[in-house]
Amino acid sequence: MTVAVLTVSDRASRGEYEDRSGPEIVRVLSERLSDARFLTRVVPDEREAIIDALDSFADADWILTTGGTGPSPRDVTPEATLSCIDRAVPGLAEALRAKSLTETPNAVFSRGVAGMKGAVFIVNLPGSVNGARSGAEFLAPIMGHGTDMARGNPH
Repeated sequence: MTVAVLTVSDRASRGEYEDRSGPEIVRVLSERLSDARFLTRVVPDEREAIIDALDSFADADWILTTGGTGPSPRDVTPEATLSCIDRAVPGLAEALRAKSLTETPNAVFSRGVAGMKGAVFIVNLPGSVNGARSGAEFLAPIMGHGTDMARGNPH
């Protein structure tokens, strides 16, 4: 399984801030998915940069974004994701938000979405380290099954 982790952050893309959320997602998933291969990238909070990055990961099985999902004017990750996906998978976004709500009431501000581009899952996770970790922990046990279904394998 190939997992791409896309960090969306103006400051991290300029080198002003160390990306901690993306590496945390990789750490959590590498502990739980022994066969996973990881690709990573950091881009600014710009719709076209996000779309280009999502398109560049076309060979991945999963693309997990971190950052850009809040109500800030520069938070455009959900809009960029929606312009890339062919099919929505709202249950993933709803479940991630529900899990986050058990940890912080601020999860109500998350606008993250989830869907598929072909057989590739694209899921928006929060930009906080805790939110990214929580999302990765939630997704890890279901990613294999999702990949099998997306590939048309019996389940």
